[in-house]
Amino acid sequence: MHPNPAFRQIPDSQNIGFARERGFGTLAINGEDGPLTAHIPFLLSKSGKQAELHLVRSNPIARACSSKQRAVITIVGPDSYISPDWYGVEDQVPTWNYVAVRISGILSPLPQDNLHPLLDRLSAHFEAQLLPKPPWTSAKMSEGVMERMMRQIRPFHFDVARIDGTWKLGQNKPDNARTSAADYVAGYGIGQDTKMLSALMRGAKPETSK
Repeated sequence: MHPNPAFRQIPDSQNIGFARERGFGTLAINGEDGPLTAHIPFLLSKSGKQAELHLVRSNPIARACSSKQRAVITIVGPDSYISPDWYGVEDQVPTWNYVAVRISGILSPLPQDNLHPLLDRLSAHFEAQLLPKPPWTSAKMSEGVMERMMRQIRPFHFDVARIDGTWKLGQNKPDNARTSAADYVAGYGIGQDTKMLSALMRGAKPETSK
């Protein structure tokens, strides 16, 4: 996470809400030969104290995690390159604005009979965001198909010890410089979800700590 406290004043509730809504991130643990990573959907509890996820059995993390392991999940949001010319202020340098949340904790394997309910909760969470579409449920699967597919997947539990967030939105710049850059991000930004990032930059509070 970025060390500048100006970018880390977001309350935990906002970081939790962002991570819950995004529901997709990079899981990482320490392996014997270096870090192991996997891109995963996950379901974070409303309290932000625990998460549920699953991995394909052939995934290196699934093979390595036969017992409790320290782990992190990194969730990346909107981002964009920021040109110094966009501020309308002299003596600036290029930078990158972004939103990212990191969840640290303990990853543990679960008994296999936890898998089906976990998958149902996970799909229900995302299907609810697609309303008014009638939600998909595993009950729509042909008999025996779901069971065969689940043989290749393992369920996991994540006990959350800490949540850190970086919301680097130009809070360390004058209001007029930040909003000017936000206008350019919306029109010319290089990154992902640049219009969302632009809106966040416009609404960002100025730096209050040094």
